[in-house]
Amino acid sequence: MIRSLCRPCAIVLVALCACTAAHAADKDATVTLNLKDADINALITTVSEVTGKNFIVDPRVKGKVTVISSSPMQPDALYQTFLSVLAVQGFAAVASGNVIKVVPETNARQLDSQISSGFGVPRDDIVTRVFTLNNASAAQLVPILRPLVPQWGQLAAYAPGNMLIVADRAGNVRRLAAIIADLDTSSDEGVQIITLQHAVADDVVQVLTTLSTNDKKKDPTAHTPAIIADTRTNSVVIAGDKSDRERLVGIVHQLDTPSQDNGGATQVIYLKYADAKSLAPILQGYAQDATSPDGKPGTTPAPSHTKGPGANQDVTVLSDKDTNALIVTAPPKAMQMVKQVIRQLDIRRAQVQVEAIIAEVSANKANQLGVDWAVFNKHAVAAAGILDPSTLGAIQNATSLAGGVGGIGGVGGLGTSRTGTIASAAAGLLGQGATAAVGAFGGATTFAALLHALRSDGNTNILSTPNITTLDNEEAKIEVGQQVPFLTGSYANSGVTSSAGLVNPFQTINRQDVGLTLGITPTINQGDVIRLKIELEDSSLTSNAAGGSGSLTQITNKRSIKDVVSVSSGQILVIGGLIGDQIDQSENAIPFLSKIPLLGGLFRYQQNSRTRQNLMVFIHPVILRNAEDINYYTRMKYDHVRHAQIDSAISRTTATPAAPSQPVLYEWDDYLATHNRPDAAAPKPGTAPSGAAATPESAIEDGISTQPLPTPSSPPSGSGSP
Repeated sequence: MIRSLCRPCAIVLVALCACTAAHAADKDATVTLNLKDADINALITTVSEVTGKNFIVDPRVKGKVTVISSSPMQPDALYQTFLSVLAVQGFAAVASGNVIKVVPETNARQLDSQISSGFGVPRDDIVTRVFTLNNASAAQLVPILRPLVPQWGQLAAYAPGNMLIVADRAGNVRRLAAIIADLDTSSDEGVQIITLQHAVADDVVQVLTTLSTNDKKKDPTAHTPAIIADTRTNSVVIAGDKSDRERLVGIVHQLDTPSQDNGGATQVIYLKYADAKSLAPILQGYAQDATSPDGKPGTTPAPSHTKGPGANQDVTVLSDKDTNALIVTAPPKAMQMVKQVIRQLDIRRAQVQVEAIIAEVSANKANQLGVDWAVFNKHAVAAAGILDPSTLGAIQNATSLAGGVGGIGGVGGLGTSRTGTIASAAAGLLGQGATAAVGAFGGATTFAALLHALRSDGNTNILSTPNITTLDNEEAKIEVGQQVPFLTGSYANSGVTSSAGLVNPFQTINRQDVGLTLGITPTINQGDVIRLKIELEDSSLTSNAAGGSGSLTQITNKRSIKDVVSVSSGQILVIGGLIGDQIDQSENAIPFLSKIPLLGGLFRYQQNSRTRQNLMVFIHPVILRNAEDINYYTRMKYDHVRHAQIDSAISRTTATPAAPSQPVLYEWDDYLATHNRPDAAAPKPGTAPSGAAATPESAIEDGISTQPLPTPSSPPSGSGSP
């Protein structure tokens, strides 16, 4: 035998081939294979002839093999030995239909290998198997099984189906299948809910979380159970392994014991948005009703102390305005109810920005009735009578229409060389809204009597454009006016004199607000509909009050609106109007002549004016729910002020080029960059905000720059009103 192993390789292969040829047709024939440093391709040829299998050999399959066999082998055993030789050499045989591909192991997984469980397949065959997991996570098993798979093998997880895909030799796949079966077992994890009777769920969860954190520090591989507090039912929810749950449940039962302090627990609750002083009495009333055994509402308690009728312990709610906190003393159940109410009430409320235009629309009607005398001759005109300025202007305009010449005494002349001249003058006056009558008295002198009725139309007067922002359900008020002193009395103490023997009189004065007052209370309803409670008052002093300011006869005009309306956010609503009538009468007359019976009317001028004022209010509410809304509308107002500064400065520069520059606010983004972030550096001296010219260092102070303004011919972009 030893001598046969030492024979030259060529002789062995020739003998093997001869033996194979003799037994190729007999499957029960046996073959004894002894090779030393034989070419692997020659071995593949021999196995093909003995087993009758067809092979495709990759060109990269090269090398020498040594096989020592002490007993004859049947063809199937020879093929298994052949696969083992390939595995040792780093090659693999992949069955593909009627042929077997011999390739390097690194390429074997990419070929058409058979999908199999690995059982009933030669252990060195390349197979692919898909494992469907029922309990374990496929993604979590990949790092565990990776060291057990050769480098060229394939191991991947398909998370949606919780599957593992393994491509390896059949023997290793069978081994991995056994390991996966042991790992994919049902877990004892579960969820358990413990309803507390005495303790507070939040406090118990805090204790259990601290214990679990300490256990994790001691053993980083330990599983940490999930512990959650359900404040609505005052329960503790534990999710985890059975052993962990049992241990934590035991701790919960030990903690859920009655408190030794009959006065109950005390907690300080810091509010985020609500006002502690306003919330305290609400919570006390709720605590009393909630702890009543019959469920009937009790008497509203005093703000400082409350005791439930059916409770053995006091429920006390106090407020600290300095820290905006509530101090609550209550038994566990009542404490949970109070904290639940606080969470629902302590929320950030939306804000409402209200823009208003308060306008006074006047319909003024001034009726002027009188006779203005003008004495005309053939060449000039002379005025005799009362001519008001409007009449003088009318005559001057009429004179220009009639082609007259200069007049006498500063009064425009009215040419009367022809009869048609006066007619032309009358037509000119009629064109200006006047009524004229022309007559002739005597031959040389002509009298023109002008009877006119003029009407003047008033326009709209904007009284105020207030803009105010307030919280939902909070009243906001704007007052613009003066405190005017009103004399309420005057006294002189009889019998009481000064050292000089004089009586000491004194007066009593009461000061009242006179001006414009606007009060608005918004309430945000569903669908961004705002309910507005509006109170508007406009007061003023009369101009013709006898005695002047501070007198007992001083009169105040007052107009007020008190209304409740509903409007959607962003819409404009008009409220109006208050109509007030004011009639003024005046008379101008020539002394003595105006008193002549029957003829006195020819020497008098009367003027009657009537003013109708209609107060109208335009409301534009907008809901501001977040910081983005606030920044948007704040920027609009900021830009409006900045553009007004630029327009004013441009007008000033146009009128007075030598005038010094006026300060102009920064651009909004530049202002935020220097003021909104403490770590932001201010603009360097000489560097103006975007869109502005350079500014000297001395001209920058507290975010305001005295920038050189552009010339009117090239105003900055966006300098108009927003």
